[in-house]
Amino acid sequence: MDSPRTAYLDRPGGRIAFDVAGRGPLVIAVPGMGDLRAVYRFLAPALVPAGFRVATMDLRGHGDSDATFSSYDDAAAGSDLIALVERLGGPAFFVGNSMGGAAAVWAAAEAPDLAAGLVLIDPSVREIPVGAARKLAYRLGLLRPWGPAVWNAYYSRLYPDRPPTDFPAYRARIRESLRRPGRWKAFVATTRTSHAAAEARMKDVRAPALVIMGSRDPDFPDPEAEAGLVAERLNGRVMMVSGAGHYPQAEYPEVVNPAVIGFLVSISRRVRLRAGGGEPAGA
Repeated sequence: MDSPRTAYLDRPGGRIAFDVAGRGPLVIAVPGMGDLRAVYRFLAPALVPAGFRVATMDLRGHGDSDATFSSYDDAAAGSDLIALVERLGGPAFFVGNSMGGAAAVWAAAEAPDLAAGLVLIDPSVREIPVGAARKLAYRLGLLRPWGPAVWNAYYSRLYPDRPPTDFPAYRARIRESLRRPGRWKAFVATTRTSHAAAEARMKDVRAPALVIMGSRDPDFPDPEAEAGLVAERLNGRVMMVSGAGHYPQAEYPEVVNPAVIGFLVSISRRVRLRAGGGEPAGA
């Protein structure tokens, strides 16, 4: 799949960067905090030949999106997702990784007619109890001048088993992105997000859901239990990826891609979805 050119969605306070490829039912993929939309660089090219139109977007203050917003929380990211569906023509499948999962849940609850289904990959959709000492250490770790190096080191821990072959170059991309004006301040603001808003809306989600979780994700004390809890609240199902960390779609694409495609195809066969074409960059 050829690399699509970056397009932008105008929002109050700034622009959201995204790209679109393929034709068919729309899939919008949202990354987690501190990451780039290119975290879907293995999943998106698999979805396009499977008959889907795939849009990947950067969070506020991340990647090619602007860092001029006043809010960087789950609801803000969810509202950007809804606006992008409306721009491209929905309904759409929402794929959310980490905090992107919280944005997808919020958007699906807020605009149920626009959500055809949810794929939540190691989603951070609720507040995990953390001790005061760990919270303080986390805050101190993100202070300048050492904060960017601390995050980059921690990011490598989130791929505990089999980082992709391009991982060093990808980490360098993240590091360079966070050096751009305003990006580190926006990232720190994003890390202070509460997931309470997304957790409160889980009961309102009606779209079918698939929760994919890496068995060795260090962000959760018990990844399998967390996946089961989220899936139960969403009336969804769970797929555990043995050995994977927080980003199984990049660590084990040969396992994740077929599962995601199968889930999306099964829903597409039951529900008539709009099959639009890719939007040209800059439109």
